Amino acid sequence: MNRLQADSLTALAALDSVPIAKVTGRLVKVNGLMLQAVGCRFKLDQRCLIVADDGEQIEAQVVGFDHNIAYLMPVRQLGGLYAGAKVIPMQGGSTVNVSHEWIGRVVNGLGEPLDNGESLQGGERLSLEPKPINPMKRQPVESPLDVGIKAINGLLTVGKGQRIGLMAGSGVGKSVLMGMITQFTAADIIVVGLIGERGREVREFIERNLGEEGRKRAVIIAAPADESPLMRLRATKLCHRVAEYFRDQGKDVLLMMDSLTRYAMAQREIALALGEPPASRGYPPSVFSLLPQLLERAGNGENPNGSLTAIYTVLAEGDDQQDPVVDSARAILDGHIVLSRTLAEQGHYPAIDINASISRCMSSCTEQAHVTVANQFRQLNANYQQVKELLPLGGYQQGQDPELDQAVMMQPQLKQFLQQPVNEHCDYQASLTQLANLFSSQSATSTMEH
Repeated sequence: MNRLQADSLTALAALDSVPIAKVTGRLVKVNGLMLQAVGCRFKLDQRCLIVADDGEQIEAQVVGFDHNIAYLMPVRQLGGLYAGAKVIPMQGGSTVNVSHEWIGRVVNGLGEPLDNGESLQGGERLSLEPKPINPMKRQPVESPLDVGIKAINGLLTVGKGQRIGLMAGSGVGKSVLMGMITQFTAADIIVVGLIGERGREVREFIERNLGEEGRKRAVIIAAPADESPLMRLRATKLCHRVAEYFRDQGKDVLLMMDSLTRYAMAQREIALALGEPPASRGYPPSVFSLLPQLLERAGNGENPNGSLTAIYTVLAEGDDQQDPVVDSARAILDGHIVLSRTLAEQGHYPAIDINASISRCMSSCTEQAHVTVANQFRQLNANYQQVKELLPLGGYQQGQDPELDQAVMMQPQLKQFLQQPVNEHCDYQASLTQLANLFSSQSATSTMEH
């Protein structure tokens, strides 16, 4: 080999060390939380890095575009941006590493620890946007899930793989009920999503409601109200992705998300900033198209050994059960549990309005005898509500209607069954036994009277 050939090979080898040019854009406008960038080809939902004046890289995501202008939403709070700042497109979608090391940890929407623990690096790398499950391959809801609350176990039985909404106004005990369910539910893994709530409630829920024992099998993902709308959306998707991972591993998973309304509000902020017109109470149409896409990710998958039961709290603003988010969620979910402010003000906890609540999967995961007794309970409770206002006025006379007489006579026992102290656990079989004993004792009393 002559010298010329050797120099040529050396020159070719040196080309490998030459850095490849990267196409970047530039920031041209900041309007509130919405950023506008031009200069390169951005894709919808693509992640980007914006270089601030101090060299810090701020992560953002493409949420829309208009001709050659891309609209970006930052993941974190803004700071240090300037006109012409470099915008670097990132390759690949949003991913996260998930493993069993997540159990017992508290993380944010990016999977970063909030509990001063070690960073979570290992595990299987998963996309936050998995492919939809073929509906013909989903496992059916066939067996009941013990949630440890006798009113729910007995009268609103939840099945493994069911999705149910916890509809409540503010201050009626939904966080306390959520904590009871999280502690008492017979599930392998519990994923708790605290989305858009007050920051102080994160620690309070973990220490007071969840407890040390509950935390040992739980993954807590928090995005308080002071986080950006995009971070709240990311945390919501992360909750579902972590729950899906453990479900596909063959585990019985309970997903508790507080709240679905805050997720809808975060999407509303982004849509309105993009100029989408409001449709119903300030919510743009895109919110109601994204809700089913999110909620359909919960439920059973293809693995016959795993299940994913989801309970979403839905804030009924002003106790209005016709709130657009409440109404939309009620139509999509497999049932709803309504908490009553009237019952809460009477010191009746959990403040579940049995006759306004329903579990659509109850008949498919319980025995017919159980369903019959539950319907009888609901009928008696409904009959009592009809004459409740007349009793103090003397407008109801005993002996006129046998069904109303039975409802009035059994009301103390019905009310006692619906109440449960915060620290009391009532398993599924005990709930059914207490429910059956209500009517067996009543039958014996009626026989003696006759």
